[in-house]
Amino acid sequence: MLAWIRTALGFMAAGVAIVYLAPEIDHQILDVMLGLLLIALGCSFALIGAWRWRRTMRALERGGPMPGPALILYVVTAIVVVAVLIAVVVVIQA
Repeated sequence: MLAWIRTALGFMAAGVAIVYLAPEIDHQILDVMLGLLLIALGCSFALIGAWRWRRTMRALERGGPMPGPALILYVVTAIVVVAVLIAVVVVIQA
């Protein structure tokens, strides 16, 4: 659970930093949209982490199957998409 929360906070902090601390971007909408995307992903990672923690605890208590890695692939995909979007913004600004 701690890793999920740490990742969520990192994404939310990055979103706030892009909106308020990043150098001025020529297209302000890119700034805001990228920041909001990071904050939304951070919120979703926190929710996913809580949900997985609850499923894991339930599986441990009842002896059921452990949660699979499907949501981990979602997180990795989201990180790659955000990295590509940040690269696109950097190229636009260059």
